[in-house]
Amino acid sequence: MRVLVPVAILISSPVLLMAGAPIRRRYLRYVYRDEAPQILEKERGRVSVHYFVITSRLLKWFCRPTESLARLASRRGQMSG
Repeated sequence: MRVLVPVAILISSPVLLMAGAPIRRRYLRYVYRDEAPQILEKERGRVSVHYFVITSRLLKWFCRPTESLARLASRRGQMSG
């Protein structure tokens, strides 16, 4: 799994560069919802694939351009309103 996550992120990189921030936010909401299974189960020694996605620097890097644009747009909206 550790190897497949970066491969999947690289394959989806064009989409992430264009719409990464909303996709990442929705994914994090899905993973951290109340009825979601645990990401790390130390008692069982189990690590979910979601852990590797959430902690991926590659994912953060590909989502950075749209997150920056979203912040810039929200600042401009606050200034004008």
